[in-house]
Amino acid sequence: MMFDSIYIPSLYVIKGIIILDNDGNRLLSKYYSNSYVTLKEQKDFEKSLFNKTHKGSGDVILLDNWTIVYRNNVDLLFYVMGSTNENELMLNSVLTCLFDSLSTMLRKNVEKRHLYDNLDLVMLTFDEICDDGIILETDPILITQRVRLDQDDIPLGDKTVFQVSNSEF
Repeated sequence: MMFDSIYIPSLYVIKGIIILDNDGNRLLSKYYSNSYVTLKEQKDFEKSLFNKTHKGSGDVILLDNWTIVYRNNVDLLFYVMGSTNENELMLNSVLTCLFDSLSTMLRKNVEKRHLYDNLDLVMLTFDEICDDGIILETDPILITQRVRLDQDDIPLGDKTVFQVSNSEF
């Protein structure tokens, strides 16, 4: 018996996480596949992704052989990418965890300006949710606690001026 294509399950579920502003400009992205190696390829993909999704409120789409779940919020678009045979519910749980974690950390102000002001927290959130495409955690409460714990454990000499001015002694 011959099979045309066999799906082999993998831990490497996430192929990319992207945050764009409402003009289609990249705020932050992490690609976990070798599909878009150069910056130009990434920007071209993000442009086509934005053009296809910027008028929607959020859903799931297929683009360039990727399954992509996305969500619109004020002036930001959040995307989580997986392969075409990936379960949309798993991708959506990562997207929901990302958004809810950021919403908690940014005190419900998930907007471009607040995201820029807390870019270090956003990058830590990406890393706590996903490592090299493997989903580590999808509970936003645990992610928020871990990211905040990481911020508290930084030695005073390694903190930024913003972190020092906001810390309580």
